[in-house]
Amino acid sequence: MIETAKKQETAVLIGIIYQNQDIEKVNEYLDELAFLVDTAGGITVNRFVQRMERPDSRTFVGSGKLAEIKEYIEAENVSIAVFDDELSPSQIRNIERELNCKILDRTNLILDIFARRARTSHAKTQVELAQYQYLLPRLTRMWTHLTRQRGGMGMRGPGEKEIETDRRIIREKITLLKEKLKDIDKQMVTQRKNREEMVRVALVGYTNVGKSTLMNVLSKSEVFAENKLFATLDTTVRKVVIKNLPFLLTDTVGFIRKLPHDLVESFKSTLDEVREADILINVVDISHPGFEEQLNVVKQTLSELNASNKPNITLFNKIDAYQFTIKEDDDLTPSTKENMTLEDLKKSWMAKSNLPSIFISAKQKENIEQLKDFLYEEVKKIHIKRYPYNNFLY
Repeated sequence: MIETAKKQETAVLIGIIYQNQDIEKVNEYLDELAFLVDTAGGITVNRFVQRMERPDSRTFVGSGKLAEIKEYIEAENVSIAVFDDELSPSQIRNIERELNCKILDRTNLILDIFARRARTSHAKTQVELAQYQYLLPRLTRMWTHLTRQRGGMGMRGPGEKEIETDRRIIREKITLLKEKLKDIDKQMVTQRKNREEMVRVALVGYTNVGKSTLMNVLSKSEVFAENKLFATLDTTVRKVVIKNLPFLLTDTVGFIRKLPHDLVESFKSTLDEVREADILINVVDISHPGFEEQLNVVKQTLSELNASNKPNITLFNKIDAYQFTIKEDDDLTPSTKENMTLEDLKKSWMAKSNLPSIFISAKQKENIEQLKDFLYEEVKKIHIKRYPYNNFLY
């Protein structure tokens, strides 16, 4: 019997401990990178870190560490080495020559996931543009190693098309995709104008914080939700009615650390939903050990989008999964989020510095009525200003 099942690719992760960083923080970054590998369909089998002031310009890590990685890859027959930072074309070329396996960086991995997740023509066009922009400066490497490409993780899309690895052809392709996106953007603007009469609320937040699950709860719809990074790329808009007051609720693509610049540019029209929303609901996964940094990443991204001055609700989600270490009464160690109860956290600077804030579980539908009441009041304020003679709804 011929075995047709495709073998799952194995990967090692490589990161650097920079100055003023500790191993716990780097491990948290690599945990996220491992989640990205899992989302892309691979299996992480080991991770390597090295303390350095800056990456080696030739091979990212030092020669000794690279030799250690090579020994492990050869012994375990590992198929991919994934680096947590973006690699230059020359670094990819040098590392691949040493390790003799497929080399991916965080950007390439995220692009691969986006290519897998894209469903509509709009999303596919945006991803394809970002892929070509990433590929263009790396053409030398693509030509050199074209015969060794066998598809798989990180090689989805334009990387497999030999005819399109010519610089001129790719530049022409980029131009065509940009023109196509302009036409799509015009259609999107028209669609948004047709919805202008209604108040718009947008769900924003780090990837995998539960935005789609919350969307399903509030709109009573079935938006795709999964415990994977970037479960959905396409903007979803649903009409929601609370106490006879209608508004539009938008689910947007999740943010992430080191989100590739080309990807941000390609998804400009999707992010316009955030820019043009009346109210933002910043969803935070309070059960995640690094939720504070995730919250800061979202705030920084909103600032870059010039959307940070909008009415903003911080929604601490997944309280059903929140865990803490019980602190003994005579324990003199300072309180941290690791040993704070949920009630303590609600009274902490984290909650007070992100007012208004609400603590919920979208999955268990806990405190959803409190959220609805708050949303109703916020939407009503905008509705009254916009339509002062149409207050029969309240």
